[in-house]
Order: sequence, then C-alpha cells, then structure tokens
Amino acid sequence: MTRRTDAHPVLDHPGVEAPLFSTWRVGTPERQRLTVDAVARTWERRPWPADGLLGYHVYTGHDGSTLLHHSQWASEQAYEGFVKTHRQERVDEIDTAVPGIERAGLGRYRRYRSGARGHGSAPVPGCVVIVDVEFESPDPGRQRAWVDAVFEALESEPDQHPGGISAHFHLSTDGTRVLNYAEWESARAHIDALAAPGEGIGSATRQWRRVQNWPGLKGSTVARYDHALGLVPG
Repeated sequence: MTRRTDAHPVLDHPGVEAPLFSTWRVGTPERQRLTVDAVARTWERRPWPADGLLGYHVYTGHDGSTLLHHSQWASEQAYEGFVKTHRQERVDEIDTAVPGIERAGLGRYRRYRSGARGHGSAPVPGCVVIVDVEFESPDPGRQRAWVDAVFEALESEPDQHPGGISAHFHLSTDGTRVLNYAEWESARAHIDALAAPGEGIGSATRQWRRVQNWPGLKGSTVARYDHALGLVPG
C-alpha cells in the first residue's frame, strides 16, 4: 500500500544508493496544485510499486510554475524495473488530469557529502533550496574536489547565517553536475542570506572566491521550493 506523509525525506539515509531528481514545468500556481493532487491520487490508489523505492516526494517551486520530484531508490536497477512495469500508467493518468506538463528530464545522482547545523535539534525545514551546479565537461574528480572546497569555505565562514539547517551534496552520475539539496528554516532566511555582502551564500573570503571561480565551472542556478507531497510504503 501507498501512504502519504508530511515528513521530509532523510537525505542521508544509508539505504538510498540512487537518488533521482527531476523538474516538471506546469505553468501556474493553480496547475501546480492540480498536478500535486493528481500525483497523490494516482499513487495512493495503487500498491507501492517496488521494494527498492524508499520514498517519493514532490515540491512546489516558489516561481509558481515548476515542480521538483525527488525519489529515493535502493539501486538504479530497481528504478529501471519500475519504468518497465509501473511508470507509464502513472504518467498517463497524471497527464489526463493535467494536460500539457513539460518534463525537463531526469537527473541521476549519488549523494557525496552532507553537513548539518551542529547545535540543538534540527527544526522542520520551512523551505528547500536546490542549487544546481554545472561543469563544462565530465570529471568525477572535479565534482568531488569542488564539493570539498565548499565544505572548507563553510568551515572557515566568519559570518554563519542562522537560518540554514543542512546541506546535502549529490554528484550526477554523468560527471557534469553537482546538486545541493539544502534545508532552511524559511524562505526569508535564505533570501536574507543571499542579500548579505558577498556573492551569494558566503562572505568575501579566499575560500569562497576559490569555490566561485573553480576551473571548468560553467554556471549554477538556485531555486526555492516547498515540500508539497510525500509518499512512502505503508
């Protein structure tokens, strides 16, 4: 059976070997809501599709147009089995309910490093921030080195922003991207951090300049989301 949950996913769950991320463009806040409802109906009326799927979560973008999908798989083989047997019927039902969804592609990742606030109990995230970093060409070593440099910059940061809860860095399996799934107390906390002196999150330190000017860094995007739907095996 399929069960709905309000709980956010555990990003560093040891059983998740194949975290997948994708974005759908639906156009308006109303269509965001309708699509989330359609996903919920489509999944809840069916049995949980695979033992290798630990959870499936949907987020509404603050741009009023996009949805982020994050599924936590035990392996890519488990996901491929789902594609062969269960995926299309779900896609068809959702597209019938909300025609015209634009699917921007699926990203396959492996989580590399996570960091969390080190004092007190972590609050429930009020906002999820996705930082998508792209490099000019595939290079797994460069992916890891860049993330390590981010952690060095964070550890040396003289002006820590209080609203950050955690950051979970994922490396794309094709070697070209890094995705940071960051949990914040609120969207306002993240906006205030971006508005602080410097270029984005981080002070104007040598360590942050190194991160921002890394060789082969092509570009990055930042998007804020609200957790809208969690589905887990019941």
